Amino acid sequence: MTETALPRPELPSGSDPGGRRNGVSLARLAALIERARVSYATRRPRSAALAREAAVHWHDGVPLHWMSDWGLPFPMFLARAEGSTLTDADGIAHVDFCLGDTGSMFGHAPAAIVRAVAEQTARGITGMLPSVQVPEVGRLLAARFGLPLWQITMTASDANRAVVRWARAITGRPDILIFDGCYHGAVDDTHVRLRDGRPILRPGLMGQVWDLPEHTRVVPFNDLAALKAELADGRVALVLTEPVMTNIGMVQPEPGFHDGLRRATRAAGALLAIDETHTISSGPGGYTRAHGLDPDFFVLGKPIAGGVPAAVYGFTDAVAEGMKRARAATPGYSGMGTTLTANALAVAAMRACLTEVMTDAAYDHMIALAEVLAAELERVVARRRMPWVVTRVGARVEFMLSPTRPRDGGEAGRIGDAEIEGALRLHLIERGVIITPFHNMMLIAPTTTRADVDRLVSALDEALAELTG
Repeated sequence: MTETALPRPELPSGSDPGGRRNGVSLARLAALIERARVSYATRRPRSAALAREAAVHWHDGVPLHWMSDWGLPFPMFLARAEGSTLTDADGIAHVDFCLGDTGSMFGHAPAAIVRAVAEQTARGITGMLPSVQVPEVGRLLAARFGLPLWQITMTASDANRAVVRWARAITGRPDILIFDGCYHGAVDDTHVRLRDGRPILRPGLMGQVWDLPEHTRVVPFNDLAALKAELADGRVALVLTEPVMTNIGMVQPEPGFHDGLRRATRAAGALLAIDETHTISSGPGGYTRAHGLDPDFFVLGKPIAGGVPAAVYGFTDAVAEGMKRARAATPGYSGMGTTLTANALAVAAMRACLTEVMTDAAYDHMIALAEVLAAELERVVARRRMPWVVTRVGARVEFMLSPTRPRDGGEAGRIGDAEIEGALRLHLIERGVIITPFHNMMLIAPTTTRADVDRLVSALDEALAELTG
């Protein structure tokens, strides 16, 4: 199997290949990458064999092409994941701070989820009918997140796609508005970026044959003036946003931004959707409840059922009335929903997660330990004199290869350094620590310990010592 090379970005103009970039010695960087790659491959003969076997019938050797994006010599094959520990096919245990990129934010295989799934599997997995637990789960969602009415989908992408359709149907308007650098899953309408102030298709988007910018407007995050200008013509049905930008590196809202966003959408007659799929790290009710936001739609996927595929979207009574009018006007198939949506297994897992896993006590532990992690990372960065910043949203922490925090997605997109970040990721894996394969993101689970945090911080410090000299 061909090894996956780490992406190597072009050096800034005037850079010396033997010099430094983002505070890192490039010569030492090359040496660390070579050492870590050799160590990774030597210690994982079973994963190497599985990679060769999988490559025969799986495109790129993996069942989802994202799984080849780690920059590893070959994929690490998973044997077991429990709590905050991920064990690979070679029996090597790792402290997991990636946690399925939020899908397992509350730890792998929580006992309550395992029990609920086992019990429901014995009673039946899916029947295209509401299970007996549906009324209770609806009450739990409304009480926790503050919106009265809900629907279930398979993924947050499906939820966002449904929200976009409903908003257009309710308002009769054709356009949506997103923020540059946003991520709302696999929703076609959101794959638009800004380049030199003009909307373009997101780079790398495959097989797109129609002009997404025709009905998708995009403005910089935190730019209320640009937002109001795009809303002014009354053609925008929906503003879809994360409360904190996450998938391009965390971009925090400036003071007053969310209040201004809500006022502007109401004044323009546009609906507002808050996608909390990543920012559910903020607290038991997400960023929305923690900061008193007041959206028309609320979207949450990934961890809501403890990793069992499921997502939800909630909405106001006013939106529900608009839905009824739209359905009455155009009876027939809505274009939303799939056969396995809201299956009994997902509902059972969701109930267990809401009642026994996503508890106040769990969040108290997660957020307090994330504060410790952020503070320790800041100390390491300062001690090694790296021109980097650390940022946090609840239980979610990142370090960014920039001396200042970005104000919008455009700035955030220019910060990353795939070669340095990939080298750090490799080094951490070889020290038994896993973080996400992008944006240096780390999550604290209820099962994460102070010893786990110390191990991560020590391993990163060791890498920076090697890279800086």
